[in-house]
Amino acid sequence: MDRDAQSGFQDIGRERQKGIFVRGVAGDRPVVPTAFEALEERARAAMSREAFAYVAGGAGSESTIRANRAAFERWRIVPRVLRDVAARDLSVQLLGRTLPAPMLLAPIGVLELAHPEADLAVARAAAALGVPMIFSNQASVAMETCAAVMGQAPRWFQLYWSKSDALVESLVHRAEACGCEAIVLTLDTTMLGWRPRDLDLAYLPFLHGMGIAQYTSDPVFRESLGADMPEEGRRVRPRLSLGTMSAISGMIRRYPGTLPAKVTSGKPRKAVQQFIATYSRPSLQWDDVTRLKRMTRLKVVLKGVLHPDDAKRALDHGADGIVVSNHGGRQVDGAVATMDALPAMVETVAGQVPVLLDSGVRGGADLFKALGLGATALLLGRPYVYGLALAGEAGVREVVENVVAEFDLTMGLAGCVAASRIDASALARAVSG
Repeated sequence: MDRDAQSGFQDIGRERQKGIFVRGVAGDRPVVPTAFEALEERARAAMSREAFAYVAGGAGSESTIRANRAAFERWRIVPRVLRDVAARDLSVQLLGRTLPAPMLLAPIGVLELAHPEADLAVARAAAALGVPMIFSNQASVAMETCAAVMGQAPRWFQLYWSKSDALVESLVHRAEACGCEAIVLTLDTTMLGWRPRDLDLAYLPFLHGMGIAQYTSDPVFRESLGADMPEEGRRVRPRLSLGTMSAISGMIRRYPGTLPAKVTSGKPRKAVQQFIATYSRPSLQWDDVTRLKRMTRLKVVLKGVLHPDDAKRALDHGADGIVVSNHGGRQVDGAVATMDALPAMVETVAGQVPVLLDSGVRGGADLFKALGLGATALLLGRPYVYGLALAGEAGVREVVENVVAEFDLTMGLAGCVAASRIDASALARAVSG
């Protein structure tokens, strides 16, 4: 782990600015744009049409994506002056660990769509900065491979509860073994939302063997490939075409093992079929949270909680934290924005467990506002994927540093010396007009 991870983000706002401006004297410009809109446009140009649609797209008319941003804009920061903000502490306490900033990297699947090194590049960047990474259940690189490059840096594991309880238990135990500190049970994706960008391109990366590395590296999943295929998996039989052949080639390339063994066994194609047959479980219920708690010694955080009654039930079933999330607007068109839902969730939980927030997070001011409404930390998603698309590991790192630098400067300019002291007194509702 390098110097930044050891020393935190001390004075990163001014240091980051100074570094950019000094390099600018020699004619150098940031490889990764600092403004989100420019970052997204550069990433769009760097990614394939299908890849960008998968990352950027949302459910239905994408009104939830827009609502997430509008909800952040409804809160305005009220700066205070003459408060001696020369030294600022960005750290927060979360599940027994001190984080250098109130931010984690959200679990995002199929990162190979953005860059060949995928999750591995993100893992290296996160470890270098000491920012926790949440391994995606739909990763392009197995969790053990990512953990191996992270040293003692913090990581969590996102869990989608599949139709196979044995597979769920195997994934959980693997997360324990590779040093994860929490299981993030994602509740809002027991089936895929209606996503027009992907539908209009008729493109789902999993059918090309992408984003299933946690499965193909799992002994329980691989053992299941020798069993009779469930009916849902047998239905995955597209007509033969050049596109089909390309997809099969991709499946073979991504599946572990030697080429002759992969070709003769047919397991790459079976793996995709089995994944489709077992991916998620719409019948998931609250008792399953209790089952998960019994299954693991790790903390259990519930992601996708938006209603106060569900937050209360999360506490009743032993959750160690909740993430107020609408999956980045990817699941339900017209869903409540996370910043609109946050105050009631914080009130319901009443400090018993940490409340995190994701969906719509774009910059440091967003971190400040959410902390003001009671969030402990936030999950950053699409921005770091765009950085990955532009410059791999270095791009992820630059995006994270930019967000934290803006947060640092926002804190200081708002008169706050510690992230842990930001509260609602630093915010005001926007005046409509």
